[in-house]
Amino acid sequence: MRAHEAGALHADINTRGPAWLREPVDPNALVDHLWSTTAEKTDGVLSVGGVPLTELAERHGTPAYVLDEHDFRARARAFHRAFADYDVYYAGKAFLCSTVAGWVAEEGLCLDVCSSGELTVALRSGFDPSRIGYHGNNKTYDELRRALKAGVGRIIVDSFDEIDRLEHLTSEGLTARVMVRVTAGVEAHTHEYIATAHEDQKFGFSITGGDAFAAVRRLQAAPGITMLGLHSHIGSQIFDTSGFEVAARRVLALHARVSQELGVDLPEMDLGGGFGIAYTTQDDPAEPDQLATEMTKIVEHECRALGVAVPRLSIEPGRAIVGPSVCTVYEVGTVKQVALDGGARRSYVSVDGGMSDNIRTALYDADYSCTLASRSSGAEPVLGRVVGKHCEAGDILVKDEFVPGDITPGDLLAVPGTGAYCRSMASNYNHALRPPVISVRDGVARVVVRRETEADLLSTDVGLESES
Repeated sequence: MRAHEAGALHADINTRGPAWLREPVDPNALVDHLWSTTAEKTDGVLSVGGVPLTELAERHGTPAYVLDEHDFRARARAFHRAFADYDVYYAGKAFLCSTVAGWVAEEGLCLDVCSSGELTVALRSGFDPSRIGYHGNNKTYDELRRALKAGVGRIIVDSFDEIDRLEHLTSEGLTARVMVRVTAGVEAHTHEYIATAHEDQKFGFSITGGDAFAAVRRLQAAPGITMLGLHSHIGSQIFDTSGFEVAARRVLALHARVSQELGVDLPEMDLGGGFGIAYTTQDDPAEPDQLATEMTKIVEHECRALGVAVPRLSIEPGRAIVGPSVCTVYEVGTVKQVALDGGARRSYVSVDGGMSDNIRTALYDADYSCTLASRSSGAEPVLGRVVGKHCEAGDILVKDEFVPGDITPGDLLAVPGTGAYCRSMASNYNHALRPPVISVRDGVARVVVRRETEADLLSTDVGLESES
């Protein structure tokens, strides 16, 4: 997909809205499956975790990420229960802080990290390193050494250069437990930048090209290295398990070949994550129980056909746990009516955040929805687009949504489904300050990641230090 020069989706500005978007019967009502389980409206005021967002905004300011602890824990438990015979690794890249790492541990999940910084947060939180998996396509000697010394439970190996580094480190007396990330040649039905199992991309060893088998053979023979199994990840925001079926067939065929030709029965296999969530009314994600039933059936069927034992399976949900557990609350700053082709009009609603706190619309062509969060409105809904305050035409948060016709500066808007990748990918573009993450539960709000300050922003500007 080629982006428009002015920014993702700017080229679609002359539409009346996508075919799936329907004018709401009650514009004040929540579409329940888009929101965390404790979200509710009373007299038009949205509350999450028993905390009215009007009060939260007054106390903590906007924009702010609002994290529903009850919802997060419930989703973590649902995956843990549904995949009881698996190891469930929470994918920390979706969103990670020390508080969330603690919840993950308390709910019995393992943790997946993909950088030294994420590992730092996990270890600082007291997370058991033996229950941590370490991803990444370019791990340095220092990063691998640190992970091995900390006792990380598994390293997901991604290249022959990484095997060289591991062999060097184990020659120093360290030991490593590893999985080999493979590319199964499966095209996930998702955006090209989040489809990760086709051949022409940076992750993993190709099964088709023979590199995956060569990597397993080399690692299996290396002193100090324990081969756990194969790892496959086909992409993100996936609703259809058919992709997992094709990938499992190809990965298990390699698993069987390793057994037959190398005489090694690999004990584990990771099927990855990428389970989709509902961002808008067009999305209909599967529940964990359904995913577990279908994926287990796929693996057991293929193992029977190949005559191999079913390995210990693991999965890596991240977005599916934290995504729906967070909404972002903004304050409206300006409202502008824009004429479109064919006599249509669109309300451009500018808020006090933007692509610095949610880059996904511009980066992935992602869809979001929103609701007026501070009052009820009796006005007719109008076609709207929620945009940020950055100096970019593509600074769009919600491309298409019906908003109240009387929306005005000072109103609060809330966007659901912002738990995954929004804070993780947040930036200081235009020198914006990154918003706080505020956990809510049982009527109590607490800051788990504080809002950045101008002092934070200037602390890395060494030119100022040299001038003082």
